Amino acid sequence: MRFIDHFIAGGTGGLTTARKGDVFDPNNGGVQAQVALGDAAVLERAVQAAAAAQPGWAATNPQRRARVMFNFKSLVEANMDELALMLSSEHGKVIADAKGDIQRGLEVIEFCCGIPHVLKGEYTQGAGPGIDVYSMRQPIGIGAGITPFNFPAMIPLWMSGVAIATGNAFIIKPSERDPSVPVRLAELFLEAGLPEGICQVVHGDKEMVDAILDHPAIGAVSFVGSSDIAHYVYNRGVAAGKRVQAMGGAKNHGIVMPDADLDQVVNDLAGAAFGSAGERCMALPVVVPVGADTAERLKAKLIPAIEALKVGISTDAEAHYGPVVTQAHKEKVEGWIARCVEEGAELVIDGRGFTLQGHENGYFVGPTLFDHVTPDMDSYHNEIFGPVLQMVRANDFEEALSLASKHQYGNGVAIFTRNGHAAREFAARVNVGMVGINVPIPVPVAYHTFGGWKRSAFGDTNQHGMEGVKFWTKVKTVTARWPDGSPDGGNAFVIPTMG
Repeated sequence: MRFIDHFIAGGTGGLTTARKGDVFDPNNGGVQAQVALGDAAVLERAVQAAAAAQPGWAATNPQRRARVMFNFKSLVEANMDELALMLSSEHGKVIADAKGDIQRGLEVIEFCCGIPHVLKGEYTQGAGPGIDVYSMRQPIGIGAGITPFNFPAMIPLWMSGVAIATGNAFIIKPSERDPSVPVRLAELFLEAGLPEGICQVVHGDKEMVDAILDHPAIGAVSFVGSSDIAHYVYNRGVAAGKRVQAMGGAKNHGIVMPDADLDQVVNDLAGAAFGSAGERCMALPVVVPVGADTAERLKAKLIPAIEALKVGISTDAEAHYGPVVTQAHKEKVEGWIARCVEEGAELVIDGRGFTLQGHENGYFVGPTLFDHVTPDMDSYHNEIFGPVLQMVRANDFEEALSLASKHQYGNGVAIFTRNGHAAREFAARVNVGMVGINVPIPVPVAYHTFGGWKRSAFGDTNQHGMEGVKFWTKVKTVTARWPDGSPDGGNAFVIPTMG
């Protein structure tokens, strides 16, 4: 059976640990590999390798670092088919979606190819008599990323690209459910010219997470996962003196105004709610039609569109989405469907009990649609993270705005309308971190930044773009005076001013 080991200092190096975890194929329920589950001793070896390599990498000029990023981008593109198949086999998302996962990560690598420009500091000549002031951005040192199962390529690329391009060594702790792609990416970084020890992968569960959060040599940690764990990671990491960004869960709303193009809305919702089996923090699992007429017209169009969705194995080119990641997650999603029924919502389309001929043991959940979901229901309050779309009706614009603004999560939100004033008002007032206007999944482009509000994010700095550069670097400000050789008039015993 295939074994997935840690990747430290350019190879496995016989680091195999006694504890192992099973890696399943969600398409058939079988165990396809085993992954090493490391501990503090494994992490220590990775930290030592990082500490030995990082000063030399930090001293490498930004242009040469950018060349490694260019090489890496080319290698990932050349190996796209291999990576996508590897990703699909462990996660379950269809091949086209897996390639999208990789491509969105590569867009951040493209941003990192311009790292010499974004690392330029500020300079003021003549800030005082003969005094110049300038700033520089320097790397944190050693950073770590704890990444989720639902984007095994994109999130590691988001984190590692900016961290490494700014001069840090980086340790990835991927999800033990689908760990192969991050290891392959680390191998490609090495092939691209990155020194050994700068990008490493350690596998594990909570024991490894705690080791990362507690290790004194790791200066910054980036995390993506559920909100409860994000809160835990943030608190423990900060208590250990680290810089931490911890992205949590979501319950993104799509507000549908009466003037919206409903055909376009239905098309957008089919992908945003059910793509990747709903296992996205930027999925759109709640639709909020404004007005009873809008709700009825939308529902009439949604039903045939959802019933036409094809669920298939991840290699089926005609499938819209594949299985969820594990049997336990399948049971969790179906449990939320049952809970929503118990709470009194109208079950319009039931995806429970879905099976695929020849893949009866696969972790498939059919598309599910609820109507008349209300804000007091637990199933609305919590993240289902599956192919389930809930319709929550609103009487007017203000009620729809309030629903998204008052929810415990504040990751993303979308409004569908032809009215520019309504869109502008909504974007300005909604209490959510990322807003789409007629865009169902408002993930910003790589040179902007990604991050939610409320229980969707803990920490003050977002991912990628200039926010990512700020997170992975420290600012040093230098005030310089070069005397002209004349007497300075004596010693000064007060704080100097620039007057």
